[in-house]
Amino acid sequence: MQNNLYTYCLRIADNNLILSHKLSEYCSKGPYLEEDLALSNVALDLLGHAEMMYEYACELSPTNMKVDDLVFKRLEHDFYNVHLVEQPNTDYAYIMARQFYFDAFNKLFFEELIKSSDNKLAALGSKALKEVTYHLRRSSEWIIRLGDGTEESNRRVQDALDSLFWYSGELFEMDNVEHELINAGIGVDSKSLQEKWTKYVSEILNVATLKMPEAEYWSSGGRIGNHTEHLGFLLSVMQFLPRTYPEETW
Repeated sequence: MQNNLYTYCLRIADNNLILSHKLSEYCSKGPYLEEDLALSNVALDLLGHAEMMYEYACELSPTNMKVDDLVFKRLEHDFYNVHLVEQPNTDYAYIMARQFYFDAFNKLFFEELIKSSDNKLAALGSKALKEVTYHLRRSSEWIIRLGDGTEESNRRVQDALDSLFWYSGELFEMDNVEHELINAGIGVDSKSLQEKWTKYVSEILNVATLKMPEAEYWSSGGRIGNHTEHLGFLLSVMQFLPRTYPEETW
Protein backbone atom coordinates (compact mmCIF):
# COMPACT_ATOMS: atom_id res chain seq x y z
CA MET A 1 0.00 0.00 0.00
CA GLN A 2 2.74 2.47 0.98
CA ASN A 3 4.64 1.95 -2.29
CA ASN A 4 1.49 2.60 -4.32
CA LEU A 5 0.72 5.72 -2.31
CA TYR A 6 4.29 6.90 -2.94
CA THR A 7 3.83 6.40 -6.69
CA TYR A 8 0.44 8.12 -6.54
CA CYS A 9 1.94 11.21 -4.90
CA LEU A 10 4.70 11.32 -7.51
CA ARG A 11 2.18 11.19 -10.35
CA ILE A 12 0.26 14.14 -8.95
CA ALA A 13 3.43 16.08 -8.16
CA ASP A 14 5.09 15.40 -11.51
CA ASN A 15 2.04 16.62 -13.45
CA ASN A 16 2.10 19.91 -11.58
CA LEU A 17 5.88 20.34 -11.63
CA ILE A 18 6.31 19.78 -15.35
CA LEU A 19 3.42 22.04 -16.33
CA SER A 20 4.74 24.68 -13.93
CA HIS A 21 8.11 24.53 -15.67
CA LYS A 22 6.52 24.80 -19.13
CA LEU A 23 4.63 27.92 -18.04
CA SER A 24 7.79 29.36 -16.49
CA GLU A 25 9.53 29.03 -19.84
CA TYR A 26 7.07 31.59 -21.20
CA CYS A 27 7.82 34.19 -18.49
CA SER A 28 8.25 37.68 -20.04
CA LYS A 29 6.66 36.49 -23.31
CA GLY A 30 2.97 36.96 -22.42
CA PRO A 31 0.72 39.05 -24.69
CA TYR A 32 0.75 41.92 -22.15
CA LEU A 33 2.19 42.59 -18.69
CA GLU A 34 -0.81 41.64 -16.54
CA GLU A 35 -1.26 38.36 -18.37
CA ASP A 36 2.44 37.61 -18.17
CA LEU A 37 2.23 38.04 -14.39
CA ALA A 38 -0.92 35.91 -14.20
CA LEU A 39 0.74 33.09 -16.12
CA SER A 40 3.76 33.22 -13.83
CA ASN A 41 1.49 33.12 -10.77
CA VAL A 42 -0.27 30.02 -12.09
CA ALA A 43 3.16 28.43 -12.55
CA LEU A 44 4.02 29.23 -8.93
CA ASP A 45 0.71 27.77 -7.73
CA LEU A 46 1.40 24.53 -9.58
CA LEU A 47 4.93 24.44 -8.21
CA GLY A 48 3.48 24.76 -4.72
CA HIS A 49 1.09 21.87 -5.34
CA ALA A 50 4.00 19.78 -6.59
CA GLU A 51 6.15 20.61 -3.57
CA MET A 52 3.41 19.57 -1.13
CA MET A 53 3.02 16.21 -2.87
CA TYR A 54 6.78 15.66 -3.08
CA GLU A 55 7.11 16.33 0.65
CA TYR A 56 4.49 13.69 1.37
CA ALA A 57 6.19 11.31 -1.07
CA CYS A 58 9.46 11.80 0.85
CA GLU A 59 7.69 10.74 4.05
CA LEU A 60 6.62 7.56 2.27
CA SER A 61 9.91 6.90 0.48
CA PRO A 62 11.65 3.66 1.44
CA THR A 63 15.03 5.24 0.64
CA ASN A 64 14.73 8.51 2.59
CA MET A 65 14.48 10.67 -0.52
CA LYS A 66 14.47 14.46 -0.25
CA VAL A 67 12.39 16.82 -2.40
CA ASP A 68 15.46 18.00 -4.32
CA ASP A 69 16.34 14.37 -5.04
CA LEU A 70 12.92 13.77 -6.56
CA VAL A 71 13.04 16.90 -8.69
CA PHE A 72 16.66 17.09 -9.77
CA LYS A 73 18.09 13.58 -9.58
CA ARG A 74 15.49 11.36 -11.21
CA LEU A 75 15.96 10.37 -14.82
CA GLU A 76 13.37 10.89 -17.54
CA HIS A 77 11.85 7.41 -17.20
CA ASP A 78 11.44 7.97 -13.44
CA PHE A 79 8.95 10.81 -13.99
CA TYR A 80 5.28 9.84 -14.04
CA ASN A 81 3.56 12.89 -15.53
CA VAL A 82 1.08 12.61 -18.38
CA HIS A 83 2.19 13.58 -21.88
CA LEU A 84 -0.15 16.57 -22.02
CA VAL A 85 1.81 18.70 -19.55
CA GLU A 86 5.16 18.27 -21.32
CA GLN A 87 3.95 19.52 -24.71
CA PRO A 88 5.79 22.59 -26.07
CA ASN A 89 4.71 26.22 -25.87
CA THR A 90 3.93 26.42 -29.58
CA ASP A 91 2.03 29.70 -29.23
CA TYR A 92 -0.35 31.30 -26.75
CA ALA A 93 -3.31 29.37 -28.09
CA TYR A 94 -1.48 26.10 -27.39
CA ILE A 95 -0.52 27.28 -23.91
CA MET A 96 -4.11 28.10 -23.01
CA ALA A 97 -5.57 24.97 -24.64
CA ARG A 98 -3.11 22.78 -22.70
CA GLN A 99 -3.91 24.70 -19.52
CA PHE A 100 -7.65 24.48 -20.08
CA TYR A 101 -7.63 20.71 -20.52
CA PHE A 102 -5.46 20.22 -17.44
CA ASP A 103 -7.31 22.75 -15.27
CA ALA A 104 -10.66 21.12 -16.03
CA PHE A 105 -9.25 17.80 -14.86
CA ASN A 106 -7.37 19.22 -11.89
CA LYS A 107 -10.45 20.89 -10.41
CA LEU A 108 -12.50 17.71 -10.66
CA PHE A 109 -9.62 15.67 -9.26
CA PHE A 110 -9.00 17.83 -6.20
CA GLU A 111 -12.74 18.04 -5.50
CA GLU A 112 -12.62 14.28 -5.04
CA LEU A 113 -9.23 14.12 -3.32
CA ILE A 114 -10.52 16.14 -0.36
CA LYS A 115 -12.77 13.16 0.40
CA SER A 116 -9.78 10.84 0.80
CA SER A 117 -9.54 8.75 3.96
CA ASP A 118 -5.86 9.72 4.02
CA ASN A 119 -5.93 12.91 6.08
CA LYS A 120 -2.72 14.24 4.57
CA LEU A 121 -3.97 13.87 0.99
CA ALA A 122 -7.34 15.35 1.91
CA ALA A 123 -5.66 18.39 3.46
CA LEU A 124 -3.36 18.87 0.47
CA GLY A 125 -6.35 18.59 -1.86
CA SER A 126 -8.30 21.17 0.10
CA LYS A 127 -5.40 23.62 -0.03
CA ALA A 128 -4.94 23.20 -3.78
CA LEU A 129 -8.64 23.31 -4.70
CA LYS A 130 -9.03 27.06 -4.17
CA GLU A 131 -6.18 27.79 -6.56
CA VAL A 132 -7.14 25.29 -9.26
CA THR A 133 -10.69 26.70 -9.22
CA TYR A 134 -9.24 30.08 -10.17
CA HIS A 135 -6.98 28.47 -12.76
CA LEU A 136 -9.95 26.87 -14.50
CA ARG A 137 -11.98 30.08 -14.50
CA ARG A 138 -9.06 31.95 -16.04
CA SER A 139 -8.23 29.39 -18.75
CA SER A 140 -11.94 28.97 -19.61
CA GLU A 141 -12.26 32.72 -20.09
CA TRP A 142 -9.23 32.70 -22.39
CA ILE A 143 -10.63 29.88 -24.51
CA ILE A 144 -13.86 31.85 -24.91
CA ARG A 145 -11.96 35.03 -25.64
CA LEU A 146 -9.83 33.40 -28.32
CA GLY A 147 -12.60 31.30 -29.81
CA ASP A 148 -15.10 34.13 -30.01
CA GLY A 149 -12.52 36.70 -31.11
CA THR A 150 -11.13 37.17 -34.58
CA GLU A 151 -11.16 34.65 -37.39
CA GLU A 152 -7.46 34.05 -36.84
CA SER A 153 -7.70 33.60 -33.06
CA ASN A 154 -10.58 31.17 -33.55
CA ARG A 155 -8.60 29.14 -36.08
CA ARG A 156 -5.46 29.04 -33.97
CA VAL A 157 -7.11 27.98 -30.75
CA GLN A 158 -9.16 25.34 -32.60
CA ASP A 159 -5.92 23.97 -34.07
CA ALA A 160 -4.39 23.88 -30.60
CA LEU A 161 -7.39 22.13 -29.06
CA ASP A 162 -7.43 19.57 -31.85
CA SER A 163 -3.69 18.88 -31.62
CA LEU A 164 -3.66 18.48 -27.84
CA PHE A 165 -6.93 16.59 -27.41
CA TRP A 166 -5.51 13.13 -27.98
CA TYR A 167 -3.19 13.68 -25.00
CA SER A 168 -6.13 14.34 -22.67
CA GLY A 169 -7.31 10.74 -22.42
CA GLU A 170 -4.28 9.78 -20.36
CA LEU A 171 -5.59 11.95 -17.51
CA PHE A 172 -8.30 9.36 -16.89
CA GLU A 173 -6.22 6.19 -17.11
CA MET A 174 -6.38 3.74 -14.21
CA ASP A 175 -4.05 0.94 -13.15
CA ASN A 176 -3.41 -1.24 -10.09
CA VAL A 177 -1.95 1.69 -8.17
CA GLU A 178 -5.22 3.62 -8.35
CA HIS A 179 -7.43 0.59 -7.91
CA GLU A 180 -5.77 -0.43 -4.65
CA LEU A 181 -5.94 3.10 -3.27
CA ILE A 182 -9.56 3.52 -4.35
CA ASN A 183 -10.52 0.27 -2.60
CA ALA A 184 -8.89 1.66 0.53
CA GLY A 185 -10.82 4.91 0.25
CA ILE A 186 -7.63 6.87 -0.42
CA GLY A 187 -7.40 7.53 -4.16
CA VAL A 188 -9.62 9.19 -6.74
CA ASP A 189 -11.45 7.24 -9.44
CA SER A 190 -10.11 9.34 -12.31
CA LYS A 191 -12.03 7.38 -14.93
CA SER A 192 -15.30 8.48 -13.34
CA LEU A 193 -14.30 12.11 -13.92
CA GLN A 194 -14.08 11.81 -17.70
CA GLU A 195 -17.78 12.31 -18.39
CA LYS A 196 -17.92 15.45 -16.22
CA TRP A 197 -14.72 16.72 -17.83
CA THR A 198 -16.07 16.17 -21.34
CA LYS A 199 -19.34 17.90 -20.47
CA TYR A 200 -17.60 20.96 -19.06
CA VAL A 201 -15.12 21.23 -21.92
CA SER A 202 -17.92 20.87 -24.47
CA GLU A 203 -19.97 23.61 -22.81
CA ILE A 204 -17.07 26.08 -22.82
CA LEU A 205 -16.18 25.29 -26.43
CA ASN A 206 -19.79 25.80 -27.44
CA VAL A 207 -19.80 29.27 -25.86
CA ALA A 208 -16.50 29.97 -27.61
CA THR A 209 -17.95 28.96 -31.02
CA LEU A 210 -15.42 26.14 -31.19
CA LYS A 211 -15.86 22.46 -32.07
CA MET A 212 -15.30 19.65 -29.61
CA PRO A 213 -12.33 17.63 -30.92
CA GLU A 214 -12.44 13.89 -31.43
CA ALA A 215 -9.74 11.27 -30.98
CA GLU A 216 -9.54 7.80 -32.50
CA TYR A 217 -6.97 6.80 -29.87
CA TRP A 218 -5.25 8.29 -26.82
CA SER A 219 -1.62 8.96 -26.07
CA SER A 220 -0.42 6.80 -23.18
CA GLY A 221 2.65 5.79 -21.21
CA GLY A 222 3.69 8.90 -19.29
CA ARG A 223 2.30 7.60 -16.00
CA ILE A 224 4.69 4.63 -16.15
CA GLY A 225 7.72 6.60 -17.31
CA ASN A 226 7.45 6.52 -21.11
CA HIS A 227 7.53 10.07 -22.48
CA THR A 228 7.60 12.18 -25.60
CA GLU A 229 10.88 13.73 -26.70
CA HIS A 230 9.92 17.01 -25.06
CA LEU A 231 10.44 15.91 -21.45
CA GLY A 232 14.11 15.09 -21.93
CA PHE A 233 14.86 18.60 -23.20
CA LEU A 234 12.92 20.12 -20.29
CA LEU A 235 14.82 18.07 -17.70
CA SER A 236 18.18 18.87 -19.26
CA VAL A 237 17.50 22.54 -18.52
CA MET A 238 15.77 22.12 -15.16
CA GLN A 239 18.36 19.73 -13.74
CA PHE A 240 21.52 21.20 -15.24
CA LEU A 241 22.86 23.17 -12.25
CA PRO A 242 22.06 20.63 -9.53
CA ARG A 243 23.67 17.87 -11.58
CA THR A 244 26.70 20.00 -12.39
CA TYR A 245 27.18 20.99 -8.74
CA PRO A 246 25.70 18.01 -6.85
CA GLU A 247 27.20 19.00 -3.48
CA GLU A 248 25.56 22.40 -3.41
CA THR A 249 22.33 23.11 -1.53
CA TRP A 250 19.53 24.67 -3.58
